[in-house]
Amino acid sequence: MKNVSKLTVKGLSANTPLGLMMLCLFLFFACAEKPETDTTAELPNIVLIVGDDHGYPYFGFMGADYVQTPNMDTLAASGTLFTQGYVPENHCRPSLNTLMTGMMPIDYKLRLAEMMEERNIPDSGKVEFDHHAMQYFQTLPVLLKEKGYKSFQGGKWWEYNYQNGGFTHGMSTGWTKDDKKDGGKWFKQFMGGEGLNLGRATMEPVYEFIEEYKSDPMFIWYAPELPHYPFDAPDRYYNLYKDKDMTESAKRYYANCTWFDDGVGELTRYLKSVGEFDNTLFMYVNDNGWEQRPDQEFWDDPMRSHNGGDKGKSSIYDQSFRTPIIFSWKGQIESGVRKSELIHSADIPATVLDYLGIDAPAGYFGKSYRPLLEGKPFEARKEIIGNVTTTRSFEDMMGQPTEGFWYRDADWFFRWNKTKGEQELFAQLKDPNNDNNVMADHPEVASEILKRIDAWKKPRAEYFSESK
Repeated sequence: MKNVSKLTVKGLSANTPLGLMMLCLFLFFACAEKPETDTTAELPNIVLIVGDDHGYPYFGFMGADYVQTPNMDTLAASGTLFTQGYVPENHCRPSLNTLMTGMMPIDYKLRLAEMMEERNIPDSGKVEFDHHAMQYFQTLPVLLKEKGYKSFQGGKWWEYNYQNGGFTHGMSTGWTKDDKKDGGKWFKQFMGGEGLNLGRATMEPVYEFIEEYKSDPMFIWYAPELPHYPFDAPDRYYNLYKDKDMTESAKRYYANCTWFDDGVGELTRYLKSVGEFDNTLFMYVNDNGWEQRPDQEFWDDPMRSHNGGDKGKSSIYDQSFRTPIIFSWKGQIESGVRKSELIHSADIPATVLDYLGIDAPAGYFGKSYRPLLEGKPFEARKEIIGNVTTTRSFEDMMGQPTEGFWYRDADWFFRWNKTKGEQELFAQLKDPNNDNNVMADHPEVASEILKRIDAWKKPRAEYFSESK
């Protein structure tokens, strides 16, 4: 509504009945004159920042004073930080699928199998269908488009091209038959192709998108391949660590962490420069965990130099799934808040939809944490359960098929490698590194957790029967 500081109608006085009536009519039409299409101007921009192989401890705001992450520290301080966030799987693609669909990876796979059956896809075509299937899901960009959002994909992206995810714009354009003749080239395209240049080689595509569509509400998927291998940060980042008392692999990994952090700083500064920062909802999450303490040396270890320590990526330990999750929106989300409540990465898209007044589709696992962000009564998750399909292998860099499960509540972390017959229980708050298996001391706790996992599996029994 226009700002009217003084109401006058020529020839009439508000002290007369006719004048009063005319002023009321004037107010009515002044309030009604704003067209409905202008409501898009009130919608926030959405920026989802996704770390690639970024272990949860390795930020200044998480207490790692040996890693320089000033821009992420600023982002965390500017909003609400959840220190006990979790992703559903121990490697990237299924975790990214969850951010796009709000579904658990196992539920995504079950729906994928139904689609293949509905379409009579032969076994020979199932892998190809899988690569293109995201287009049949109600992804976050598809749902935001209903509100007039323009969307941009940049960075890690396994789903063929950006259009498959419902983005209006993006950097990943898929692959060709010729690309498949070269396994190394094809895998690079599979991970995201040109999208992998974002943050590592250029920021221009996202800047160009912002400049062109800043008059529209924007959704930006900012998922640079950092601090992911290769650990080849430019000297200006590596030199920050080269003389520190830490191993070479730690120096290289932390340099990539700072490289990632610098890209976040560039993006936020650009949004400020074009006047789009204040009305932007920022969120941060990792795709999976990583282990690299300052004293761990993996530089001459082919497996661990690519995958980090054994309790991080592709393992079934807490550090493989845990992530900080940040929500920041100037003037809308309280700043300087740290929360210890459990939260799942699937809750990120659910929270976004809630802020925009969009109903979550059927099958959403995520729940909106908006009430908690607004200081209202809210029952956060009491437990998080997940499964894994792969663990690391010294014979195959891509890992080995594994049926495994994990459980986290306020007190405990439980890991179950069913393929190897391993079960371990850890007092999570006292033992966040999962060093001391206390299952023998608390058999009743392990027994109850196994019941909880069985209950979690029941609606998904078809998947587990087929996976044997």
